[in-house]
Amino acid sequence: MSDTFFSGAPHWAWLIILYFFVGGIAGGGSLLAAIVDWFGAPEDRPVARTGYNVAAVGAIISGALLTIDLGRPLRFWHMLFQSANFPTLMFKGWSPISFGAWGIFLFGLFSVLTALGGMAEEGRLHNPALRAVGGAVRGTLAKVVGGVAGLLGLFIAGYTGVLLSVTNRPIWADGPWLGALFLASGVSTGAATLILLAPGRGATEQSLARLSAFDTKALVVELLVLVLFVASLGAVNRVWLSFWGLVLLVGVGFGILAPLRMHAQRRSLAGAARLVLLGGFLLRLATIFASEGIERYRVAAGM
Repeated sequence: MSDTFFSGAPHWAWLIILYFFVGGIAGGGSLLAAIVDWFGAPEDRPVARTGYNVAAVGAIISGALLTIDLGRPLRFWHMLFQSANFPTLMFKGWSPISFGAWGIFLFGLFSVLTALGGMAEEGRLHNPALRAVGGAVRGTLAKVVGGVAGLLGLFIAGYTGVLLSVTNRPIWADGPWLGALFLASGVSTGAATLILLAPGRGATEQSLARLSAFDTKALVVELLVLVLFVASLGAVNRVWLSFWGLVLLVGVGFGILAPLRMHAQRRSLAGAARLVLLGGFLLRLATIFASEGIERYRVAAGM
């Protein structure tokens, strides 16, 4: 790799790291909620409602993190509308950032609608306006809205990895598997979040057992995709001979392998879920900061 191959680091701070992490959880939670809503048993309904709530809260937090990171938060609407021709929409089909802005906006819209529908179902809405909106999202309409939210969640969970891969930064652009890796991680962390929160919403032991089995499969897929991702990097892999390589190794050990063993032994679902969340966060931390600090390791990496 030549000295001029890649651009300067974007120097993303913790707001963006948290956005990647929370967005993955929200997208994975929404996807799982939609799957349970469409194909689950009636007793799994608390899991679906929990997933939709996780998606709505995660979408709101993700949007807030991105907006604050702009430096001038009130200008976020320029990503959606043309400032000189309001309310003409601003959409650039060739721009991953434009796709992402609209994806987050629509994901937030449909996630909030599904969450309001679930809360109305439980009788938890006291505001008349919100109760009216939530009450309208029921039956077939609720399934359709939830399905759209799930598909958008699939996009959100993998989008951040795809966005990184279309840059010309080392690690991010050196392999085709980053989007799939972030998607698998989003699904696994989404399942882990539901395992932690669904019992408080009335989830049964059978529902939690199915979540555990699903999370096990998601972790296996995540591990396989991570291996493919690392293998695809070639000589760039020498960059992992650094602090961030150690962080990635800890994330794999504690965030994937340990939870897999705990699931297999049917030990502490909550403990395994917490480790999965830790691993998902460390994965993003190592992936982002290893590329951010690539100049420090250029000699060690042979670049």
